[in-house]
Amino acid sequence: MHTETFTFKDIDQLEIFVYHWSLEDRQEPRAIIQIAHGMAETAARYERFARSLVQAGYEVYANDHRGHGLTAGHPNQVGITGAEGFARMTEAMAQLTDIIAKRHPGVPVYLFGHSMGSFLAQQYMYTYSDKVRGVILSGTNGKHPPTLRVGIMLAQLLASLQGSDHRSPLLMKLSLGSYNKPFRPNRTGCDWLSRDDAEVDRYIADPYCGGIFTAGFFRDFFRGLVDIHLLSNMERIPKQLPIYIFAGDRDPVGGMGKGIPQLMGMYDQLGIEQVTCKLYPDGRHEMLNEINREEVTRDVLMWLEQQPSLVAQVE
Repeated sequence: MHTETFTFKDIDQLEIFVYHWSLEDRQEPRAIIQIAHGMAETAARYERFARSLVQAGYEVYANDHRGHGLTAGHPNQVGITGAEGFARMTEAMAQLTDIIAKRHPGVPVYLFGHSMGSFLAQQYMYTYSDKVRGVILSGTNGKHPPTLRVGIMLAQLLASLQGSDHRSPLLMKLSLGSYNKPFRPNRTGCDWLSRDDAEVDRYIADPYCGGIFTAGFFRDFFRGLVDIHLLSNMERIPKQLPIYIFAGDRDPVGGMGKGIPQLMGMYDQLGIEQVTCKLYPDGRHEMLNEINREEVTRDVLMWLEQQPSLVAQVE
């Protein structure tokens, strides 16, 4: 597998760092998979998944979001996302899709979003859906409770009093603090990520993973979580857009499996025609890093194989 990295400038002239994984011989791919990673992690963590995709004839692009990974530039800058961070991340994803389209004219692009990246992808679905042929949502959730608006007000208050770049242990605790409780007794503070201890330890050891995020990040993130499930926005999602959702039924981000059927129901009420879902028994948040990750990857590849743009290539 060939690995390339490059950068591009977003709307604020911030250098966005990108990984590109492809076959060594650089033959034309069947499709492009664009990955949007989650909060407090990096795109580099998707190299193993990318290898499986590349071996199946795809190419993979994945950028580090602002405030993350090599876009942040240094571990002590992780979590600082700037003004309108949530929207700017989605805008940068659309810019990357345009770069991909120029590099690979006529090749279909599929968007894969995990966790925070899945919520960015949900925004992308009603803002830039004409750029992609389908969307895969991993470790996602449906509509959040009304108490999220309290979180917005608290984040706004902290940002006003202490600055948008103030790192907030309080907001971290309120948003993620309960995730490990179902897995007591806990071996680490990140047991909720996976049943694979080695994967959890690898996450903890990565200086670009974890950390305390800022009041400004949470303000914009919480606002984004409200906006993506407003009916006026969701009605803009094309009815023919293929969507694949997968998660573990022990994923606290998805309400221990309860949020996924709720999201499916929302899409059904909107009349979206091609929505499929798989919940993995006992799976936690990072299904690509779970003990059954090979099964999960095969299921993603199977869904891709069934997409009209790829079926047509075979025929």
